[in-house]
Amino acid sequence: QVQLVESGGGLVQPGGSLRLSCVPSGSIFVLLAMGWYRQAPGKQRESVATISRGGDTDYADSVKGRFTISRDNKNTVYLQMNSLQPEDTAVYYCNILTTTGRYWGQGTQVTVSS
Repeated sequence: QVQLVESGGGLVQPGGSLRLSCVPSGSIFVLLAMGWYRQAPGKQRESVATISRGGDTDYADSVKGRFTISRDNKNTVYLQMNSLQPEDTAVYYCNILTTTGRYWGQGTQVTVSS
C-alpha cells in the first residue's frame, strides 16, 4: 500500500511564500511521475505542477514563474510557492503515478489572505 504524507500548508499574506512537501512510503515499484494538484471551493481539481521520472517539469499557466516543483533522491517532492495570491487559496494534493496505479495524499490547506 502506498501512502503520501503532505506538509507545509498554512496561512500566508499575499506576496508571501510557502513550501509544500510530500513524502511517499510503501510499495512503490516504479515511480513514473509526481505532481501537485489543487482544488478551490466550488471548483474542480486542477493540475498545478508535475515532474516526470526523467525530471521534466510542467506547470499550469497560472503558476508559471512563481511555483517550482522539485524532487530529491528519496522521492520526496516539493512545491516552492512564491508571490502567492488570494486565487492560489485551495487544498493542495500530492499525487504520484507508478506502474501499479495513481495515488493521492490527504491534502494540505493553503490560504492566502491579508
